[in-house]
Amino acid sequence: MHHRTVAELMTRNVVRARRDLPFKEIVKLLAENDVTAVPVVDELDRPMGVVSEADLLRKSSAQTDPSGLTPLPRLEAWERAKAEGARAEELMSAPAVCARPEWTVVEAARLMAAHNVKRLPVVDEADRLRGIVSRGDLLRIFLRRDDAIRDEITGDLLRGVLGPVAADVTVEVREGQVTLGGAVEVKSLIPVIERMCRGVDGVVSVSGHIASRTDDSPGSRNGA
Repeated sequence: MHHRTVAELMTRNVVRARRDLPFKEIVKLLAENDVTAVPVVDELDRPMGVVSEADLLRKSSAQTDPSGLTPLPRLEAWERAKAEGARAEELMSAPAVCARPEWTVVEAARLMAAHNVKRLPVVDEADRLRGIVSRGDLLRIFLRRDDAIRDEITGDLLRGVLGPVAADVTVEVREGQVTLGGAVEVKSLIPVIERMCRGVDGVVSVSGHIASRTDDSPGSRNGA
């Protein structure tokens, strides 16, 4: 079973900002490249942080409302420092939360969720920037065709678990939703098969309707 890696999904031609890039140049960089955030790198091209539109907007939100209708927000010290920043290294969110090219979609998605970030700079063994992967990039695995998902499940996956009797299990895939049927020899194989199907790239859900010829669960008469 082949899991797509970050290297296969990431954008390699990365727009980046040097640490001393001025505020207005960052705004220009985002606009010209139609992106909402860029990694900030040091002299060795190692990510220090990420500067986004949200980081830049702190400067506007910290200014007095000309109409006098909106009170100034109460800012933490770090937020005030960002609002007063003039260069990328002063404005960025740091440290950079990075991924490695060999990671799976699951690993990258878990890191994004844990840190509540929308994108991850991708670095090599020397921590140099090699790409960037976004939430949208990770979601591309769900664009896999149903027949490709079914072929992977009926091929390598089921044959690896069941061998010659893999044909006794039926697999239907519609819009990424997998429905399993048929029968296996022992009941303990059913959750194993379902768990492995959920791990296939592009699978949205798994519905199991597999019967077993023998109940080998603890406490059953056949499994006693």
